[in-house]
Amino acid sequence: MDEPPVRPRRGPLRTADAARESGYSPQQVRDLERLGVIPPAARSDNGYRCYTAAHVHALRSYRGLAAAVGPVAARAMLPELRTATLTEAASAVSALHVRLAREREEALRAQEALLAVRAEAGESAFARESDAMTITELAGALGVRPSALRFWEQEGLLTPERVTSLRARRYGLPAIRTARIVAALRSAGYGVPEVRDIVGSLDGLAGFEETRRLLGDRLDRIAARSVALLRVGADLAAVVMAEQQPPQG
Repeated sequence: MDEPPVRPRRGPLRTADAARESGYSPQQVRDLERLGVIPPAARSDNGYRCYTAAHVHALRSYRGLAAAVGPVAARAMLPELRTATLTEAASAVSALHVRLAREREEALRAQEALLAVRAEAGESAFARESDAMTITELAGALGVRPSALRFWEQEGLLTPERVTSLRARRYGLPAIRTARIVAALRSAGYGVPEVRDIVGSLDGLAGFEETRRLLGDRLDRIAARSVALLRVGADLAAVVMAEQQPPQG
């Protein structure tokens, strides 16, 4: 996606000008103002909206945040970030980078698990007891709640080993590897029926290749979101500093 010029034009901007410099349509600019995503525009004597460079920076910030975290989350975040201090805004964006890094790490681990599933064949019989995890340990490693693992089991996505007289769940290496694949696909938005079909077909070459393609697509999307978030930085800093400037006059 091509980015608009870096420096917005100085002076009052018409709606069409703000739209052109931010990459939105005039109606989208008006809608984002109505939703409170960007500050209200001043009005000229004849009633027309007068936007500024700060509005263009805010529009670009929203564009980047929407690409990184989705439009709903971006609409909630940007009004708060506009009134934050520069340190607070930087901290919020850093937290998003950390979240994306964790998503990337989990997708990479899922790729490694997929390759291990393909290569292990009969090796599971030689897995050590020390390699197994409890439900709490596995949930912590995946960054999900134990209830998610129970739900996956209920839906046929994951099969734990059951040990001890209390039938406490324990997960051996094959189950741990499958859980990593399930976690990555679920976080990518795939529904339970799709994931069930994918997990059920992992033993076949077609299922293996399709899963590898899906995980590759997941990593590509995370990379695109990370780049979008990097591009937010300068525009968001300009928005925050503009909000902190005392009104003229």
